[in-house]
Amino acid sequence: MKQADLLKMTQEFGSPIYVYDSEKITNQYKRLTEAFKKVKHLRLHYAVKALSNVNILKLFNQLGSGLDTVSIQEVQLGLAAGVNPEKIIFTPNGVSMEELEKAVKLGVQINIDNLLILEQFGAKHPEVPVCIRINPHVMAGGNTNISVGHIDSKFGISIHQMPHVLRIVENTGMRINGIHMHTGSDILDIGVFLHAAEILFDVAKQFENLEFLDFGSGFKVPYHDNDIETNVEELGQKLSKRFNEFCKDYGKDLTLAFEPGKFLVSEAGLFLAKVNVVKQTTSTVFAQIDSGFNHLIRPMFYGSNHDIINISHPKRNKRFYSVVGYICETDTFANNKMISEISEGDILAFKNAGAYCFSMASNYNSRFRPAEVLWHKGKAQLIRQRETFEDLMRNQVEVEL
Repeated sequence: MKQADLLKMTQEFGSPIYVYDSEKITNQYKRLTEAFKKVKHLRLHYAVKALSNVNILKLFNQLGSGLDTVSIQEVQLGLAAGVNPEKIIFTPNGVSMEELEKAVKLGVQINIDNLLILEQFGAKHPEVPVCIRINPHVMAGGNTNISVGHIDSKFGISIHQMPHVLRIVENTGMRINGIHMHTGSDILDIGVFLHAAEILFDVAKQFENLEFLDFGSGFKVPYHDNDIETNVEELGQKLSKRFNEFCKDYGKDLTLAFEPGKFLVSEAGLFLAKVNVVKQTTSTVFAQIDSGFNHLIRPMFYGSNHDIINISHPKRNKRFYSVVGYICETDTFANNKMISEISEGDILAFKNAGAYCFSMASNYNSRFRPAEVLWHKGKAQLIRQRETFEDLMRNQVEVEL
């Protein structure tokens, strides 16, 4: 996408808007499949929570991807996008048996991470194949907000509880067809990932008739020029070799599965917002945009760094700005960041806005959630309308007071 194309989108669809490049998504998908081409059976399950627009799910379905879902609503979105239920894995956390029952009826792969639920499910549905999510007690990502494999995590069944798992499986006669782990996000140290993989292999040896091993994801993407990222090519080479060795020892060719989300869509997304005012204080120059953390919460929530470009005047001399929003809270996107000189009405583009951005948006301050646009084959297509006041009122029930 050229900057002229992006500016045209804001004129046609207004601001703020999210824009996604289907070609970048496709290239990332192909890059990952190419990295693991030496594995006989590979399946990617796109993590729906990263970006759940049904058109994005349709695109992944066309690429041959399955889906990783964490709620029954995400399962339903995947089915609405035409994805075969057998290619959808349902990995919830803390849900009731009622939600799992719905997933059973929809025919998707169940993934369980709770001993009590495993026992209840096995007693009621011993014939339904189940994947078990383990907690390998490996800290990945270096941040407990995005690391989910450490010992204090609520996710997964501890590897130290495997005797309990085996007892439940034996007592219920349930069928275990997969073992799963997910250590966290922004994994840079491939050695840590490979160490966790060995733990998963050790667990898998204890089960007969497995069909797949799911290694989760968490690959880091670059957030600015010269930023470091997960070397998926090196990981593909090393893990593929080790996985193939395990399959030989196991006596069966299993499917190697991953659940990438951010890796596939983060860099494909841009968030475009208009500068309402430029405000000079005694110490800071603020560029205040027509958005806030109601639309892009990651900088405030995770401390994420999104590169910001003034696409209206990219060649102006750069100055220091603090980019903030219009929410009645502290909603700072960047502090003292060098950006091409900004004027009121300029359009700022926030990079890496494809993952966990719109999907975490809200109506805080009763603001409307923005529109979404897909750039596909050189054409901008609206894939979500901007909300209106009627949308805010839709589910509110007025009563006489």
